[in-house]
Amino acid sequence: MKDIVIDTNIVIWYFGDYSRLSPLAEKTIDDVVESGTVFVASITIVELTYLLEKNRIPIEVMDKLREALDDESTSFRLAELTRRVAEDIQRIDRSIVGDMPDRIITATALHLGLPLLTSDGDIQKLTNVETIW
Repeated sequence: MKDIVIDTNIVIWYFGDYSRLSPLAEKTIDDVVESGTVFVASITIVELTYLLEKNRIPIEVMDKLREALDDESTSFRLAELTRRVAEDIQRIDRSIVGDMPDRIITATALHLGLPLLTSDGDIQKLTNVETIW
């Protein structure tokens, strides 16, 4: 696999508690970091900021993500919330995935035509987005 999009929980676990990743998630990230691009939706930074403000994640998660995104030698890239991504949100069934940040992340993967690495069972129910867990 060359490129993937990762959701907010995966970011938290990758940069904070690697043991929470499934074996397939670990292998997928390791493979993509080696030879592809790991896209992080911009809404993930918003979610992490919110979780930091509520003291639900350690600051190190955000610090490590920022470092990875700012360092061009890493495989991590920010996927911006563009008009096309916003329009693709309509393609994510709200009755299955009701949380707007999750819909934005999923629409980002859909727009980029990439698999989404997620542990979210609702997102995994979608038939128009490839998921990995």
